[in-house]
Amino acid sequence: MISYLRRVFVESWLGRVSAIVIFLAFIGWGVGDVLGYMGTETDVVAKVGQNRVSSTDLGQAFQAELPAITKQMGVSDPSQIPPAMRRQVAHQILQRLIGQAELMEAARHLNVAVPDSAVRDEVFAQPYFKGANGQFDRNIFNARLREHNLNEQRFLNMIRDDLTTRTILQPIAQAASASATMATRLSAYGLQTHVVDMLRIPFAEQPTPATPDDAVLQRFYSNHPWLFRSPELRHARIVVLSPATVADTIIVDDKDLKRVYEEQSTRYNVPETRDVQVVTLTDESQAHTVASLWEKGADWEAVQAAAKGGASVEMPGARPSTIPSETLSKAIFSAPLSLVQGPLKTESGWVVFRVNKVIAPKSTSFENAKQDILNQFRKAQAPAVVSARSRQLQDAIAGGGLDSIPTDLGAAAAAGTLDAQGNTQDRQPAPLPASGKLRDAILQKIFSLPKGNQPNLVEGPDNSWYAVQVDTITPESPRTFEQAKADVLAAWQAEARKHAADEHATSLYTAARGKGGITNVAGGAPIQRDLSFSRAAPNEAIPSELMNYLPQMKAGQSIMGEDASGFLVATVTKVFTPDPKADLVAFQRVKDALSQSEGDDLVASYVDALAKHTPPKIDERAVSATLSSLGFDGTAEQ
Repeated sequence: MISYLRRVFVESWLGRVSAIVIFLAFIGWGVGDVLGYMGTETDVVAKVGQNRVSSTDLGQAFQAELPAITKQMGVSDPSQIPPAMRRQVAHQILQRLIGQAELMEAARHLNVAVPDSAVRDEVFAQPYFKGANGQFDRNIFNARLREHNLNEQRFLNMIRDDLTTRTILQPIAQAASASATMATRLSAYGLQTHVVDMLRIPFAEQPTPATPDDAVLQRFYSNHPWLFRSPELRHARIVVLSPATVADTIIVDDKDLKRVYEEQSTRYNVPETRDVQVVTLTDESQAHTVASLWEKGADWEAVQAAAKGGASVEMPGARPSTIPSETLSKAIFSAPLSLVQGPLKTESGWVVFRVNKVIAPKSTSFENAKQDILNQFRKAQAPAVVSARSRQLQDAIAGGGLDSIPTDLGAAAAAGTLDAQGNTQDRQPAPLPASGKLRDAILQKIFSLPKGNQPNLVEGPDNSWYAVQVDTITPESPRTFEQAKADVLAAWQAEARKHAADEHATSLYTAARGKGGITNVAGGAPIQRDLSFSRAAPNEAIPSELMNYLPQMKAGQSIMGEDASGFLVATVTKVFTPDPKADLVAFQRVKDALSQSEGDDLVASYVDALAKHTPPKIDERAVSATLSSLGFDGTAEQ
């Protein structure tokens, strides 16, 4: 039910009950382009009493969620989302919009009316519309609306609808309360703590067996044919336009570089700096006590404790200009290294200090700093340059394909044969002009396109663009034993090491079950002792492969598991439950969360009852037409 609420309310207009208004959510999510989609309601996809859900409403919500859906599905382009999935998402969004319409219809029956004064107060309270004096600013308000192509009346209606929704839902949600008994039981469940001893038997640490004869390897080869196949290979041509590829083509005048050099003179001409620890006290005798303690070898923590009532501070990389007292500044920059100085009388009190490090002054000439400044300029300007040149690159590809890319755009081209992991036939990383997420997106695109496809410019991650054309496809195929012999031997040896680790771990596990745990049978193997965890506080040191079972186990029980690098044997040594009410703050959080959950359930039940009282009427043709208007086929795959 909580997950249902999260989808239906937290991620919908109704969720603005606690997140202020839908307009602010638009600003926060950066979906101003969605607002630009608003227009006159000409189609209706659903009716709830006298309320309507327009195709415009559905289109806006669908476009707002499309980037997240695309990312979740692991595709680089919304057009790659299957039609059936698009329709399913559209209906989920529509159900949320219907929920809002149900509430507005209920408000009409209940004669809930939000006065203009409440709308005004809500608008005036928003920080997005306040000036430097902290008060509502009409000019800022108008500018914000213009930025999002939103007229004032439309925005005020959105505020009024949001306040109306709150008026209905808040009393229902706040009526819920959780019992102390339930909170205690749930807290105890989450706090139940298991203490575990665990050891690992790594595959890689097992002895490598001698090389067997060919008959053994032949049999292993025949029994594992899927391991010894040549992967599918594709020869592709790509063009990439990214901040990294355009950077070197950005020209900056020397006078601009010189101006930056002068503005950042403190960066390129650094005076002597010092790392210093300073204690300031109002009492001279206490200052002498601190100085004496420090001189005798006390560490900084002990010095701070002795300086109770005073001020102690560490100043790494301090310059004369950063020290507020001229007297102290002169003393610090004339003091010897690593010797306690003071007490010294200053404007702020008695000071004791120690210089821990002296960094010599450094001066960098313009000629030596020039490249660094140029790189700064290029890095700052590259995103805007990519955005401007992407349109030129798109026109060039549309006009002549990947063979007609102008050399002055800063686009990087590459061609070659590679597999789905981005490796060449020699199993070396293919030299693609991209890295990280962009490289992954390009590889995915290469292996999702048909041979001889028409190249199209696609927006990639991190402000990049790329186009791909697949020239040839070589299907995966089996390798002969002779071709794969080296890999067969390596796989056979890896399997033998894994089998040895399995036998060792199994013997330890069997012995642990009979002799009270792995501590008694480890035989010198390194054991991780006293690893504790609870459902409320997991322990990252315990592999997830064991965590599916350990919470249900009792003290004295042992378990064996396997992860990617070895076998695991663990014994639960202790199980106990702390008093849930020992930490009243944490206990109250659990109780509040239960109340919130029950309140969410009440709200969901109320909206469900509204839908039964006033069933919505959905126009499937309008839903399909809306998807088609957004550039998607409105029909699902058969």
